[in-house]
Amino acid sequence: MRFPPILKNCRRGPQVILPKDIGMILAYTGVGKKSKCLDAGAGSGFLAIALGNVSKSVISYDWREDFVKLAKENVARAGLKNVKIVQKNIFEGISEKDLDLITLDLADSDKVVKEVYGALKENGFLVGYLPHTEQAKQFVFACNSAGFREIFTLENIVREYLAREQGFRPENVGLIHTAYLVFARK
Repeated sequence: MRFPPILKNCRRGPQVILPKDIGMILAYTGVGKKSKCLDAGAGSGFLAIALGNVSKSVISYDWREDFVKLAKENVARAGLKNVKIVQKNIFEGISEKDLDLITLDLADSDKVVKEVYGALKENGFLVGYLPHTEQAKQFVFACNSAGFREIFTLENIVREYLAREQGFRPENVGLIHTAYLVFARK
């Protein structure tokens, strides 16, 4: 798997959001140098780091102490000062307000959609990272119920190719499906 330079020195622990999905999140939400972001489900911190590389500030929650420790180490490896990793369970509330983007990469994320709606500024985005179709469906329903608009779901499939004398063809192995991305706008 190929990673951009900012993530090359980072250590993986739990499953990470891969560059192909990070790119879609950045492209469809328009996160930029003035954006304030919240990432729930920090894991190894890869998404928080990628967001921090392009945005004003990122706060990333994870309830697991070992994940928080690893994510903090990775943020330090990336050399970012605008990314803060905190040990907090998003299901117990959100302190931050007027956010441009909230990403949720955690089990039962549909159960916190109403709470995050209030933390976003008008036109802010919520993005759910959901490995299974049924999770994506529940998340979409929760977004509709909470009053989000412009709700859409993507699956991003990327294949690397071999260029050789014998021919040009797809690699035999690779990670095709990672998750469904559900985007919703306040």
